[in-house]
Amino acid sequence: MIEYNLKSVPQNTGWIEVIAGCMFSGKTEELIRRLRRAQIAKLNVKIFKPEIDKRYSSEKIVSHSEQSLPSTIINNTSDILDLSHDSHVVGIDEAQFFDSSILEICIKLAASGKRVIAAGLDMDYRGVPFEPMPQFLAIAEYITKTLAICVVCGNPANMTQRKIASGERVLVGASDSYEARCRLHHYIP
Repeated sequence: MIEYNLKSVPQNTGWIEVIAGCMFSGKTEELIRRLRRAQIAKLNVKIFKPEIDKRYSSEKIVSHSEQSLPSTIINNTSDILDLSHDSHVVGIDEAQFFDSSILEICIKLAASGKRVIAAGLDMDYRGVPFEPMPQFLAIAEYITKTLAICVVCGNPANMTQRKIASGERVLVGASDSYEARCRLHHYIP
């Protein structure tokens, strides 16, 4: 029988994982997969999403492939700290829709020993880095870049193509408003 010295098991360690990519690349699907595995391990998991994202549900994070997990809607980013005090794992979907204070909150959560997993768009529909995701990528211990499939040619896609006319940077939508494109077939409307 193997005996473990409990002092050699890491205690109060935390880290930040980022799942970034374009729309339809499986970011939320991967976030849900990781969070479900944490739940199977009997860890206390808290899941958050921004108030602006009510595309599929106001009570769950939902992937485009209709996988879902119950979540808490956040109006004030600082509420994540208060609501996560007893958690082991914190999941954040659509991180690009939170203000820049989300970074400091995630750093505090990780410093307090929590595993933080944030998923979000790395670029907007113009191909411009989507704040605060570039900063998330810089501070994360683990980064996963997801790719979709270009609807024009079938090549790997890392761009989000807006299909409707709007100059607004934030326009919440799904396949009615966006599609995945490769660099060759992406254009700014």
